[in-house]
Amino acid sequence: MKKYVVTRLLLLIPILFGITFLSFAMMRIAGSDVVLQRAEASGVTLTPEVIAAQRTELGLDQPFLVQYFRWLGGFLTGDLGTSYVSGNDVFETFLSKLPATLLLTGTSVLLTVVISVPLGILSAVKQNRLTDDLIRFCSFIGNSLPNFFVALVLMYVFSIRFPVFPVISSGVSLQSAALPTLTLAIAMSAKYLRQVRAAVLDELNKEYVTGARARGVRFSVTLWKSVLRACLVTILTLLALSVGSLLGGTAIVESIFMWDGVGKLAVDAINMRDYPMIQAYVVWMALIYVIVNLITDLSYRMLDPRIRLGGDAR
Repeated sequence: MKKYVVTRLLLLIPILFGITFLSFAMMRIAGSDVVLQRAEASGVTLTPEVIAAQRTELGLDQPFLVQYFRWLGGFLTGDLGTSYVSGNDVFETFLSKLPATLLLTGTSVLLTVVISVPLGILSAVKQNRLTDDLIRFCSFIGNSLPNFFVALVLMYVFSIRFPVFPVISSGVSLQSAALPTLTLAIAMSAKYLRQVRAAVLDELNKEYVTGARARGVRFSVTLWKSVLRACLVTILTLLALSVGSLLGGTAIVESIFMWDGVGKLAVDAINMRDYPMIQAYVVWMALIYVIVNLITDLSYRMLDPRIRLGGDAR
């Protein structure tokens, strides 16, 4: 196990370097200029001399590799640079947005589990009955509706017709997080519900379930102590993927509800060509996914003794 963990951690180094290099290159290839973007947003016309001076001040007149290794050197020492737009420290700005993203992630995942796991199990147990058909129909509708449409419907119903929640989020609070949480949970629950159902059905069709029934073991005991335990690997994988995407911020939902999280920060940075902020977001996303995947892989051994990692298999 220790050897496997060390190997995975060492593999993260070239992966992170490759991601940062490619993202840095793609932002420069995009062709837009932060100086011109900033001037257009403010409605100011700049002379070529002023444009050249501002590009020099930001270091954009340097060759690509010089810019990249300068940024990389700062990153390795804990300095992510200064925002081109606000002039604030990138690392401090990013940290200030994390509480909102963490709250939205936690509430969305919790609500998704509460909805999808029980309904997925019920749908599998009641296979091809009215209950199963109704749950699958609702799942199909949830999968078909895009997030922005669900967000607008919820906003109209619960903020305009019945003013229970604020239209625009006001600070990091559970009341402000209610509508974006529900928006995300509807989409994720509709998708994961069907996958939980498929995993449970696959286990229910195995021989050990038939043998337990033949021995007179109650179905509820087999379901909760054997079937669901075997399905934990699938459920854990689904949750890990959703946690990774949510921690990276859901740009559309956050922008609609003006939720001041990492996703909205990334959208604003992309619109203004704020390269240091975009690069910080890319590094954050890369770290989140590799760490979540590593934790998920290590959790497999605890949940399923049939799985062996690395040298343990021998």
